[in-house]
Amino acid sequence: MEMNSSKIIVIGAGLTGLSAAYYLRKKGYDVTVIEKDKEPGGVIRTRKKDGFVFENGPNTGIIKYPEVSEMFEELSGLCEPDIASEAVKKRYIFHQGEWKALPSGLWDGIKTPLFSWKDKFRLLGEPFRKPGKNPDETLAELVKRRMGKTFLDYAVDPFILGVYAGDPERLVPRHALPKLYQLEQNYGSFIGGAMKKKFEPSVERDKKATKEVFSVKGGLSGLIHALVKKIGEERILFNQQGVTIKPKEDAYLVQSESQAWNASTVIVTSGAHEIPQMLPFLSSEQKEAFSSLQYARVVEIALGFREWKGRPLDGFGGLIPHREGRKLLGALFLSSFLKDRAPENGALLTLFLGGVRNDKIVDLPDEEIKQIVKEEMMDLFYLPEFDPDLLEISRYQHAIPQYGVESENRFRTIQELEDRFPGLYLAGNQRDGIGMADRIKQAFDLAEKINQVRY
Repeated sequence: MEMNSSKIIVIGAGLTGLSAAYYLRKKGYDVTVIEKDKEPGGVIRTRKKDGFVFENGPNTGIIKYPEVSEMFEELSGLCEPDIASEAVKKRYIFHQGEWKALPSGLWDGIKTPLFSWKDKFRLLGEPFRKPGKNPDETLAELVKRRMGKTFLDYAVDPFILGVYAGDPERLVPRHALPKLYQLEQNYGSFIGGAMKKKFEPSVERDKKATKEVFSVKGGLSGLIHALVKKIGEERILFNQQGVTIKPKEDAYLVQSESQAWNASTVIVTSGAHEIPQMLPFLSSEQKEAFSSLQYARVVEIALGFREWKGRPLDGFGGLIPHREGRKLLGALFLSSFLKDRAPENGALLTLFLGGVRNDKIVDLPDEEIKQIVKEEMMDLFYLPEFDPDLLEISRYQHAIPQYGVESENRFRTIQELEDRFPGLYLAGNQRDGIGMADRIKQAFDLAEKINQVRY
């Protein structure tokens, strides 16, 4: 087995790993990225076929941190952001057999049939309710307590399906939606907290966090290729299977089936389900802290039509609350808010099925999934016939981690390991959020932390 020397090893060439390597290379560090697959990007995969540009994995991100804007500024010329059009502001919820626009203001909120009159009046008292005292309160409990059940069913539940493919009865806001949780804890209410935060002073850099929905011109893989070029292709090693990490005096021995490295710093960006095998020195309790993390299993379908004959696709997309009893979780109308994703007069959608409350659908054969898609699309989108020009099915067994009550133990275990083993860092979407912006922000912070430790 060949032995190599590298000061910093990054395990995983997904967005987190590549971003971390990019920031560390900017600071002048010697970095090697090792990846189990044959290409970079992790779950980010842009495909082009018959005039359609679609994603197998994440479709969009949100510029919710300055670091995202700054990364695009630094990568200018290698990749360019594709900011969503104004259509993205219109979002639909399926309600009792019809698509209803999600309210965008007070008057729309009063008129909408999505929420009961009882809960609309109840919302007036939200700023005056006392904060909750149970840190492990579920999202469902929190929303029902502060806003009412119809807000849970037709606002929060579909939102959670769209973000986590999850269940509000299991997610814990303190971990899954910390900003929402802190609004209540710090300000006493969602409404009052949101209003007060608008008037809090901010620095000029914060304006770069525009909250806009973004992709990349030509597809998200453009961001991956730009990062690879900045890092240096020769620094990224693919097809590295069976990676393990073992402490070795003041360094670490990192081994794959074919190579080995000595490293003073190791960054692990793999999923939590891979950690127990990758770190064989962990105790059974520590391994359980990672293996107990539940992932939503999801089927993603890229669906394209050269000529669209269904209902107008005039927004970001539509989500279907669990209580509506449909098999489809929701759909993104990609071609309505991003440029050059489908032929002129055509349409590109991304559909999602499965999730934690219907995960067995992931195991169905392609033909059964196609039949489900046909029935749902013809019924929900008023298609006179179902004859798509593009239908690509992707299955994900570990699509989205669910930040439930067990997260506290996982976060504590990670901190204990990093304290005990200096130079070992456990990153990725098992902590610090699940979105693309979260991955970039985490990588930036991690590079800053490593740089401070070294100097």
